[in-house]
Amino acid sequence: MGYRVVVVGATGNVGREMLNILAERQFPVDELAALASRRSLGTEVTFGDKTLTTQDLDAFDFSGWDMALFAVGSEATKVYAPKAAAAGCVVIDNSSLYRYDPDIPLIVPECNPQAVHDYSKKNIIANPNCSTAQMVVALKPLHDRAKIKRVVVSTYQSVSGAGKEGMDELWDQTKAVYNPTSDVPPNKFQKEIAFNVIPHIDVFMEDGSTKEEWKMVAETKKIVDPAIKVTATCVRVPVFVGHSESINIEFEDFLDEDEARDILRESPGIMVIDKREAGGYVTPKECVGDFATFISRIRQDSTVENGLNLWCVSDNLRKGAALNAVQIAELLGREVLKKG
Repeated sequence: MGYRVVVVGATGNVGREMLNILAERQFPVDELAALASRRSLGTEVTFGDKTLTTQDLDAFDFSGWDMALFAVGSEATKVYAPKAAAAGCVVIDNSSLYRYDPDIPLIVPECNPQAVHDYSKKNIIANPNCSTAQMVVALKPLHDRAKIKRVVVSTYQSVSGAGKEGMDELWDQTKAVYNPTSDVPPNKFQKEIAFNVIPHIDVFMEDGSTKEEWKMVAETKKIVDPAIKVTATCVRVPVFVGHSESINIEFEDFLDEDEARDILRESPGIMVIDKREAGGYVTPKECVGDFATFISRIRQDSTVENGLNLWCVSDNLRKGAALNAVQIAELLGREVLKKG
């Protein structure tokens, strides 16, 4: 006996990836509904070897459905997620709307699976920001061993994090570089993204940080440990898919780089590729389509007491969004609903 599952926002990048991953991981689905806005109504999407026609989100009745994976923006989520939750359908939301609500669990299954039992307070579970998700997968097993005091992270985030519009803008601007008669001014991004990097993701806050940077701080504290100090610089780079992060960690106790490497190799969701030779590391292009979070360049930081550096790469449309949502659905089914 399987589940009746809804994917909301099924025509977007993340929604389509959710459908792909549900099929790839053979999630126990008895019935699946693909929902979209009226603008995309009737669009066909694939689920394994099946073709589904999208239904109208506005008119959909969530009664009798087990869980809904939401891949729409915060404004639409604000309207439709409470309706689904009130109808008894557990919402797994990929937007930022509910991440900081103390009554709604924010879950990365490799890090805090026990939090899934708190879903019943509002019948909603939040999925973290893409840049946070891959980082905490690496931090949690190290924190369990040596207790992290402080994290300094710089991100190199792909344009797919800004949706299809971001990917199209990089493509169009890249073509325009080689066509002197063509000009594609910035629209989705603040400055030209082709052959450039932009140290600005989301809006600026009063202290000079961006909201993307604030998200990494707040979400790491909620998922791993509120005592961890985090400072982040988030940068958009001209890569289509795959987020990278340079992470500097300061621990309370000494942790040798070899032991850290062994811990990460044995940790769920992580693949360690760390050879001290040319090409002995993973780049974002190589991680596309993979479930794992890849860790490379693990090394001692001698400039601080008990410090380590590492390089972290993951497919942001997968672990940073769709995969984590499906893993939450698997966890919910296994630990709470127990039908599949």
